[in-house]
Amino acid sequence: MKLKYIFFLYLMSVGVLHAQPRFVPDVEIKKLGEVEFQQPKKVVFGFTNKGNQPLKITSAKASCGCIDVTFPKTAIPAGKGGVISLVYDANILGTFYKEVEIVTNVSDTPFYLTIQGTVVTDVKDVGIEYPIDLGNVQIETNYLEFDDVHKGEHPVVEMSLINKEHTAFRPELMHLPSYLSAQYIPENVPAGKRGIIRLTLDSDKLLQMGLNKTSVYLSRYMGDKISDANEIQISAVLLPDFSKMSEEEKENAPVLSVSESKVEFAALEGKSKASHTIIVSNKGKSDLHFEQVQVFNEAVSVSLGNRVLKPGASTKLKVTVTPKYLKRAKGRPRVLLITNDPIQPKAVINIDIKP
Repeated sequence: MKLKYIFFLYLMSVGVLHAQPRFVPDVEIKKLGEVEFQQPKKVVFGFTNKGNQPLKITSAKASCGCIDVTFPKTAIPAGKGGVISLVYDANILGTFYKEVEIVTNVSDTPFYLTIQGTVVTDVKDVGIEYPIDLGNVQIETNYLEFDDVHKGEHPVVEMSLINKEHTAFRPELMHLPSYLSAQYIPENVPAGKRGIIRLTLDSDKLLQMGLNKTSVYLSRYMGDKISDANEIQISAVLLPDFSKMSEEEKENAPVLSVSESKVEFAALEGKSKASHTIIVSNKGKSDLHFEQVQVFNEAVSVSLGNRVLKPGASTKLKVTVTPKYLKRAKGRPRVLLITNDPIQPKAVINIDIKP
């Protein structure tokens, strides 16, 4: 009997040791090469929870005040990932080596992410970083995202540009909604130099839970008009607030399960549409409500069988791609699910479209 008891305790200890989250970054160090003086540089580190319990980042501290850090405030479910964003101010010339200390619920021992490079007054071959040519100005992207936003937060995203003219360029965004404000650094970008457009989101003014999309337009010259060419699409995902839930309520909450987090479509040439069906289930102890089912890209559409799932129930989510809209669509094709699952209120299904 005593041996059986000891063996039972051993099994229990093994189970405890193996039931834990695991923080695994895509890379631990990023070499940035040359960074232009006083032009803030954004760096994004991806990570995955490769454990079998939710991962929570409790703090992220930079080694100096020259770096702003943003990280997910909600728990990352097992098998899912997230991003940690750094913005380095580049205010000191010369070589730099900076670390960010990441503390999680994995252990008291922190993880470290590192950036290194050299701040210079003139960067060569910058055109490669600015693939979108608007004539007198090149921009790095025409799609910006505010991911995983909570009410009361004021997250910031940045977009850099380069002035190709021989005179100064004054950037300005047209049709900014009330929940966005813009700062231009500098207000007048010298000829051949880079500038930053810094956008701040007022989450209290967002119109709905889940995906909020809008389009703004970069004015390239006095009297410029809006068009597809100078359009910049912006998305913000507002998450529900579960901070006031009790532990008992969380124990009896619904749990979202998605059969596939990535769907591939291939050989679409000549087809008017192509579809794929995913199974979504409720593995929890109370009703699962789909608050929002949305798409990031106009080439993708979805239909959901049931908006409310009882514990143990499943339904079909049909994803359809319309190829004729792919060329003009901006942003990554994805499906967004917002539910009342407090651990995973947001689920994203990525759409991979191959030639």
